Amino acid sequence: MKPAPFAYVRPASLEDAIGVLDEHGEDARVLAGGQSLMATLNMRLTAPELLVDIGRVPGLAGIETVDGDLRIGAMTRHVEVETSDLVASQAPLIASAMPHIAHPAVRNRGTFGGSIAFADPAAELPACTVALGARMTIAGKGGTRTVAADAFFRGLYETALEPGEVLTAVEVPGIGAGWKSGFMELARRHGDYAMIGLAAHVEMADGRFGRGRLVFFGAGERPVSAERSAALLEGERWSDALGTRIADALKEELDPFEDLNADAAMRRHLAGVLARRVLAPLAA
Repeated sequence: MKPAPFAYVRPASLEDAIGVLDEHGEDARVLAGGQSLMATLNMRLTAPELLVDIGRVPGLAGIETVDGDLRIGAMTRHVEVETSDLVASQAPLIASAMPHIAHPAVRNRGTFGGSIAFADPAAELPACTVALGARMTIAGKGGTRTVAADAFFRGLYETALEPGEVLTAVEVPGIGAGWKSGFMELARRHGDYAMIGLAAHVEMADGRFGRGRLVFFGAGERPVSAERSAALLEGERWSDALGTRIADALKEELDPFEDLNADAAMRRHLAGVLARRVLAPLAA
């Protein structure tokens, strides 16, 4: 299929991009890497009147540390994040997730912020940002604002971005001593969207779990933080019995959708499988 007709503009600055987006409102869509958007255009799942290409807007790409936090520009390509030593050391959860995002050809063009702003519930990066307590930096006509990751994702392909706003960067808080991360997903083929996946970020001390987050993707309309199940970890050492308790709790806590890949019962079961596989090595 071919997309519905649309106009195209390539602003030279962030201010220009915001101005165009503000003028056209919901009739305009931001074009970043285009790896998700172009597919939805071709299938006519979306039909904006105007595409605003921010690919050449300066200052939106790059990876750096700022006051101890990791800052990843929204237009940073996936491949840059995947190969960054800074990301590997400061946000190993994100580094672990990157090779699972589609295929190399997609990662060469797709952008970090584009994946997050698209907010596909089966995508890896939204869950990682929620698990890490990341903050989204958003620019609009009224200035810049910051939104916590767990408040940024609001539903199926829905975020806190308002018409006329642009996601400019993601800030990941510095990881404290004792915190560990684990990532795993289950897909029919490597590179396919996950049937279900888990991004875990937990505190460990003397072999016991402390605070943490278990954030599942492919389990709902947005990243799902299994707070009640995560609470069962606190103060405990890893054991097969604890793994069974977590798996049973997840069956009660998660309410996943059904599709051609898996029904809800299968996704609940696989969530417990992932929890065991991810958490046991963190306690070793």
